[in-house]
Amino acid sequence: MMKKPTFWAGNLKILRTRKKLSQQHLADLLGINRNKITAQESGKTRNPRLEDLVLISDFFRVDLDTFIKNDLQQATEEQLLALDAGNTMDLTGKHIRILPITVDQDNEENMEYVPARAKAGYRSGFADPEFIAGLPKFTLPELPRGKTIRMFPISGDSMHPIPDGSHIIAQYLEDWSYLKDNTACVLVLKGGEEDIIFKLVSSRIKQTGTLLLRSLNEEYDAFEVPVSEVLEIWTFIGYLSKQLPEITAMQ
Repeated sequence: MMKKPTFWAGNLKILRTRKKLSQQHLADLLGINRNKITAQESGKTRNPRLEDLVLISDFFRVDLDTFIKNDLQQATEEQLLALDAGNTMDLTGKHIRILPITVDQDNEENMEYVPARAKAGYRSGFADPEFIAGLPKFTLPELPRGKTIRMFPISGDSMHPIPDGSHIIAQYLEDWSYLKDNTACVLVLKGGEEDIIFKLVSSRIKQTGTLLLRSLNEEYDAFEVPVSEVLEIWTFIGYLSKQLPEITAMQ
């Protein structure tokens, strides 16, 4: 007989409630009897059928090994957000994002500048301490101290009236669960034609495992990217430009 999964009952309830699903609604979506969901969440089902385990784990996009062996009650919100997005959760911390930084002679974090010539290589070098150490450094007054700050070049008119060729100063966002709707952010993406983009970002991680991206320029349509395709998020502080923003002529 199949041994009862250690954390199955509690994990099922956590994942269901995070999706804001009643037991009946979940049962309807899975095409099974509600009593089966109730029994499994209460732990009364001593030997769940393998078919049911696979059906439910597939629905939540959580691999069966994680569903059985990891106690989601011990997970952080960021780990649960990653799980919601379809990523494998690791409570040992092996998959936690590591951000290399450099410090000055006073042991203060440097502010690195990603020039246009290094932009294409940032996607592969963002986690490489040697690559980060080789980036130019900058300093400006009135920027937050004790924070990780970088400056990124942008191109195009999707964030008009911020001019094409501007440089965005942004602060590293470690916990994506704190992301508020329409936060201006620089995102570093895994793939696609653009590796570094600047958009207004709204989290849809809990609902669809994605981020909704909008432009300031209304000629551009909003679109979504899977959170699994995002390497880093940096929240907007300010920008530098040699051009004045375009101003609509007064009538």
